[in-house]
Amino acid sequence: MYNDEVELITPSLSEDLLGNQIETNESVTVLCKKKSISQSEFYNAAVNGMKPSISLVVHTYEYSGQVKLSFDGIEYNVIRAYEESFEEIELVCERAMSNE
Repeated sequence: MYNDEVELITPSLSEDLLGNQIETNESVTVLCKKKSISQSEFYNAAVNGMKPSISLVVHTYEYSGQVKLSFDGIEYNVIRAYEESFEEIELVCERAMSNE
């Protein structure tokens, strides 16, 4: 059941009036469903220094390879995207460092 919203974020660079590069974000809000991180996935990721904290499933046609997202006001980095089926893709995410 897709009953939550997630903001998929695409970072990009633009220039200010002085020509300095600044990071801007383009985002799109889509519906998702939240899943639990499996115990084995959590420990396997920890071996590689990652801390998966949330897993979200979105429709494949709505995901364009974004590497950041915002869920419930918290920013996350996508550490793995797994296509569960033709219609769904699972995004395994860890909390962004700026929010810890």
